[in-house]
Amino acid sequence: MLPTSTTTPTPTPTPKPPSPCFPNSTTASPKSPKPPYLSAIDRKPSSSSLQFQPYFFLPNHVRLWLLLFIISLQIIILFMARTLHLSHRRSHFPTHPHHHLLQNPPNISSTSPSSSFSPPHNCSFGRIFVYNLPAVFNQELLDNCVELDPWHSRCRALSNDGFGSKATGLSGVIPEDLVPAWYWTDQFAMEIIYHNRILNYKCRTMEPDSATAFYIPFYAGLAVGKYLWFKYRWKDRDRYCEMILKWLQEQPHWNSSGGWDHFITMGRITWDFRRTKDEDWGSKCIYLPGMRNITRLLIERNPWDYFDVAVPYPTGFHPRSDSDVLEWQDFVRNRNRKTLFCFAGAPRDTIKNDFRSLLLRQCMNESGLCRAVDCAGTRCSNGTSLVLEAFLDSEFCLQPRGDSFTRRSIFDCMVAGSIPVFFWHRTAYLQYQWFLPSDPKSYSVFIHRNEVKNGTSIKSVLESYSKEEVKKIREKVIEYIPKLVYAKPKEGLESIKDAFDVAIEGALKRIKEQKQFGHKWK
Repeated sequence: MLPTSTTTPTPTPTPKPPSPCFPNSTTASPKSPKPPYLSAIDRKPSSSSLQFQPYFFLPNHVRLWLLLFIISLQIIILFMARTLHLSHRRSHFPTHPHHHLLQNPPNISSTSPSSSFSPPHNCSFGRIFVYNLPAVFNQELLDNCVELDPWHSRCRALSNDGFGSKATGLSGVIPEDLVPAWYWTDQFAMEIIYHNRILNYKCRTMEPDSATAFYIPFYAGLAVGKYLWFKYRWKDRDRYCEMILKWLQEQPHWNSSGGWDHFITMGRITWDFRRTKDEDWGSKCIYLPGMRNITRLLIERNPWDYFDVAVPYPTGFHPRSDSDVLEWQDFVRNRNRKTLFCFAGAPRDTIKNDFRSLLLRQCMNESGLCRAVDCAGTRCSNGTSLVLEAFLDSEFCLQPRGDSFTRRSIFDCMVAGSIPVFFWHRTAYLQYQWFLPSDPKSYSVFIHRNEVKNGTSIKSVLESYSKEEVKKIREKVIEYIPKLVYAKPKEGLESIKDAFDVAIEGALKRIKEQKQFGHKWK
């Protein structure tokens, strides 16, 4: 509901205080006689008035020159004052008195912003202010990485600014000069990657009053992850989110907007933050008062929640430059693909009529045409090239829903230049609109899951595409690879926009439009 406008009452005029020059004077009423010291000034000038005689006895041409001199002097003074004011603003911009508000936590960004804050950048959608949160909401979570998972340490997975350990075993699989651009990146490391990038973002501002949007660098996914398992109570899973909302509600810029111009990265799927009953899975962070107006960047969104925005899962490829992107695109474009399609996934034996088990059986039955990678256990975990090789060698890759509607494998597949085959619309089409082509047929194949269950042969559907059609679809996939990866440099790539750039510009644009058109409620 839009806020109801009310008419502001006209304030009662305040009586004028006594003149500081004449302490005993008061404001005269219309009928009051004029004070004696005003009578001489109020008289009309005449040729006999001593106060004005010197001026009127001057010759006409002298009076003209005197008037021109006074006007010229005023113009010069005005110009000098304006020049000095602008010069002062330019010279003090990099070291604003609010410099202490900059977010530079240890081990996240030790370098202070430099040219990334300079006016020449094209920031047509506005600038971002990064909150300086207490360390408990981000850095302390990283410092205690060994405790984030009940089974094993997360420290290696979250190292290198969230990219994880350097990839090994890729020699001979991909071009040698691109091996250093590959890491074993964890699918839940998105919050750290975005935080490190945004600290060096070209449109970051040090002054909150000039910001279009406010970024909350709270690692919500890491904070809730350890409490999702075993016998932790619902209070444990909600604690961090309640703490950050309490902190935000003490900030003046939060209170002035109600959170409408704020955004956050939440490095898990939206359903991990949407608990409706105390005994259910996840936290109720998104349902807490104060969170509903925040734009939320997640790896999977609720398609019916305006404030959820789905961004790509992190993959292992983190290009260091534009040339890395172009070389990789050429590599996957010219790759000799030996098999028609592939499937990498683990069956869910505990689920009746598990769809992934059905796909795995179809793939194994198509000897020579489909490459199957059974990911049961840890065979497809970070640290192996098996999945990447399968995608590089196949024309198509099967992408059913994962434990939720989306899965990281979608992006691993497309980065490898393989054409995704979807069975649910919510796996991609209703998720990543900012990052994928608007026409699903231009980059993917869709086969409804019920058709497969009723006996439709996936091989027959894929073989119906001509070589020219496959080439055209693959070219569209390759075209969009830059929007699906997160670049290595903290400042981004030279001219190519990666997934981070697309996400942040999209968030800025929607927040700016909300402000312009007044789309908000309280």
